[in-house]
This record gives sequence, structure tokens and C-alpha cells, in this order.
Amino acid sequence: MTDWKMAAVAALQGKTIATAESCTGGGVGQALTSVPGSSAVFKGGIVSYCDEIKHKLLGVPEAMLQEFGAVSAPVAEAMARGAKTALGSDAALSVTGLAGPGADDFGNPVGTVFVGWSDEKCCFSRRYHFTGDREEVRRQAIEKALQLIVEQYS
Repeated sequence: MTDWKMAAVAALQGKTIATAESCTGGGVGQALTSVPGSSAVFKGGIVSYCDEIKHKLLGVPEAMLQEFGAVSAPVAEAMARGAKTALGSDAALSVTGLAGPGADDFGNPVGTVFVGWSDEKCCFSRRYHFTGDREEVRRQAIEKALQLIVEQYS
């Protein structure tokens, strides 16, 4: 099995990254910083568990949160752009989703996760649906986020 955290830090050499995390609660940042030498590539992260922090610290428009909900492609992308700007990194990724126990008011079931990406070339997000309990959903989301770093810089 691939050690995605090691691969992500290796792929980032010469670049810096920041994170904006909601349902993973800082898990992507924790995974990256568990790798020796990660201080050369990881600028920091913002755990924006509530909409207020998504808006105030990451600049996600309140209207966007109301229209699409926190678990959506537009919000994931805005979170990534906001983290990149706030932390002055070359790239940023975001994770927003539903780890459980319940669905949201926008029709997203438990296990729905969006991973967003922003760098100098592009900004996009990917939608996933994971299965398992709360911790399993979070684990899978962190793994997909790390895989995205490797994909973008390999």
C-alpha cells in the first residue's frame, strides 16, 4: 500500500501547500506534518468546522454557503482559494463533507466529501462518497486529499 503522506511531501518539494479542513478536523495537516522535513513544504492549515469560520477566515461568501451548503463543490473551491491566499502558499487543498451521523439539508448523505484544490494554474474540486463509520469516512477523505497532492505535482 502506498504511503500517501510520504509521497505527498516528496511531490511537494520546491512548492508550499496550505490546508482548509472541515470534516477531517486537521487530519490532512497532521498527516503531512508526521513526515520528517514537511516544514519545508507545509505552511499551515485552517480548521473551519463551522460556516462562520469558512466565511471569516477563508472568505467563503455567506450567500454561497446559504445557496449550496458547506458540503458542495463551490464551497470546497472557495475554501482552497481562501487558504492559499490567507497562508501565502503555492497551492492549497480543502476538505468539506459529512462524516456522520446525519445527512445535511441539501440532500447530501453521510459519506459525501468534496476535496478542493487551488494553485497558480487552476481551481477545482472532486466529489466522493465514502462508506463506513465516521472515522472511516474521515480516513478515506484524508487519503484522497493526499493522493490529490501527488497527482498535481508528479
